Amino acid sequence: MTLEHATKVVVVDDQDMVRAGFAALLNAQADLEVVGQAADGQAALEVCVRTAPDVVLMDVRMPVMDGVEATRRLANTRARVLMLTTFDIDDYVYAALRAGASGFLLKDATPEELVAAVRVVAAGESLLDPVVTSRLIAHFASRPALASTPPSLEVLTPREREVLVWVARGESNTEIATRLTLAEQTIKTHVSRIFLKLGIRDRAQAVMVAYETGLVSPGVF
Repeated sequence: MTLEHATKVVVVDDQDMVRAGFAALLNAQADLEVVGQAADGQAALEVCVRTAPDVVLMDVRMPVMDGVEATRRLANTRARVLMLTTFDIDDYVYAALRAGASGFLLKDATPEELVAAVRVVAAGESLLDPVVTSRLIAHFASRPALASTPPSLEVLTPREREVLVWVARGESNTEIATRLTLAEQTIKTHVSRIFLKLGIRDRAQAVMVAYETGLVSPGVF
């Protein structure tokens, strides 16, 4: 892949060494190009306006403007946000998914995992690190009832609800197709319709909806 067709990435982190390390790693890939860097959310928005990235690698906690607010403001742009987090799962993570983040990756991920994650998000998929996912589910289990009303699942067909259950449990389209004895393309169609009917962007938000509505319960697999 030539550089002009490379996936454009912006790296946002308030630690200079971390930011430089991620940028160097991504720039070493033939299909990725770091087109900008920023040390806080406000600066990230300004960089994104200039560079129109495909993916923003975003730290959660930063000065001036945190990664959650920056993600919320990028929700209506072409940029897909991959959040970087530590092992701590708190309201920042929950809020970032609500704001439109396409996934989370732990900061101690291997270089190969980081590169793969950027590619997955750039391709329009969502990504939740297994450790983040398990902790997020535990977080749902301990949360009080939500003040806001989650989307109604009444708009979904029984089959679409069934597919949503397996999406929320982290299964891929291929795995769901095998489980339900259906063609993978059929599952893709179901998933697309679920997103459209519920007004959500990707699988990460589908996980949120499934737990918020009680379709899937933490610890019940």
